[in-house]
Amino acid sequence: MTRLSVNINKIATLRNSRGGNNPDLVKAALDCERFGAEGITVHPRPDERHIRYADVRALKKVLTTEFNIEGNCTEQKFIDLVLEVRPAQVTLVPDAEGQLTSDHGWDTLRHRDYLVGIIKVFKDAGIRTSIFVDPVIAMVEGAAETGTDRIELYTADYAHRYHQDKDAAVAPYAAAARKAVELGLGLNAGHDLDLHNLHWFAGQVPGLLEVSIGHALISDALYLGLENTIQLYRRQLQF
Repeated sequence: MTRLSVNINKIATLRNSRGGNNPDLVKAALDCERFGAEGITVHPRPDERHIRYADVRALKKVLTTEFNIEGNCTEQKFIDLVLEVRPAQVTLVPDAEGQLTSDHGWDTLRHRDYLVGIIKVFKDAGIRTSIFVDPVIAMVEGAAETGTDRIELYTADYAHRYHQDKDAAVAPYAAAARKAVELGLGLNAGHDLDLHNLHWFAGQVPGLLEVSIGHALISDALYLGLENTIQLYRRQLQF
């Protein structure tokens, strides 16, 4: 069954908006685990506008499920943090400096040599690697040449097209997933997945190991409660 990793960036954003430690990020992460999350994801950025580097260190000490750190691996500060903390998984995202949110995957052909080198750094430290990839067969094939353990399909386009034609929206993701499985790559997915579109995606995409969901899940929790929301998302992954 596909695992649910809860991205807690938005909880950190709320905390940072007033200073202090309310809500308590570490407690919230532990509660997410207690409520059924099978992993915790964070995406620290250089300006620390949500997740702070100190948060990452604090979380590593207490989490009992899978810890996934996303980020821009062209930043030495990020590389050093991941190697220090040694999470279960690092997800490499090609963000530009100051980017609001991730909005594309790696060009695994153009950046092949760079990815080969940086992925080896993390794998030599015993950290599973995943790289953000658009649902394009050539990019999946390129990813297989980098030595990465997994890819994470960037799902914003699927989410934007889902209500227009869900079959057409999911088709390139299903094809990319089949290619990933064929090439021996593990498969994750994330970005704009929610209670409306998640079940269809998970049912149509073979080999899906993990989804990472933050913004929609935390937004839903405002109305539905955090524990209930996590359970509702997990149900979307059951078949």
